[in-house]
Amino acid sequence: MKQTKQSPSAGVPIMDAEAIRRALRRIAHEIVERNPELRSVVLAGIPSRGVEIARRIAEFIRASEKIDIDTGIVDVAMHRDDVGARAELPVVRASKLPLPLEGRTLIIVDDVLYTGRTVRAAMDAISSFGRPARIQLAALIDRGHRELPIRADYVGKNLPSAATEKVGVRLEQTDGEPDAVWLFKE
Repeated sequence: MKQTKQSPSAGVPIMDAEAIRRALRRIAHEIVERNPELRSVVLAGIPSRGVEIARRIAEFIRASEKIDIDTGIVDVAMHRDDVGARAELPVVRASKLPLPLEGRTLIIVDDVLYTGRTVRAAMDAISSFGRPARIQLAALIDRGHRELPIRADYVGKNLPSAATEKVGVRLEQTDGEPDAVWLFKE
């Protein structure tokens, strides 16, 4: 999950609020199509924007299918493989998943899929809570550059980018800024 704290005015706009809404609605429809047992689905967001994206996808499913989808939070801070190499200690948040996970389909939700290392950390964290029947992955943005053999099952937008570029996702509920996705040059 590569984020940047640069001003949106310094970047190239990729998606506005309406484009994000359409992408998440499409992801919700794809989840419904691929998971006939919706009552066994859990949407687990990676803090912080993944949690909000999971909530929004659950709302789209609720509106179209009249079914409440369980949501949860899967914190990856202490499961990352770069914890000791970072200049700052990670902010640890509580993971909250509806239990038991056995027999359920857990969909990890994140804002940006990049190297795959955050998703690997999420799978490690999930294993502390149980063994879901299946794990799927949904990402608003897939920018490529995988370092691990991980791919998203549901993607809002594929955004080929250079390794020197950064993707910034802003959501009103988490950032206090209008929903938008930006691409920044380093």
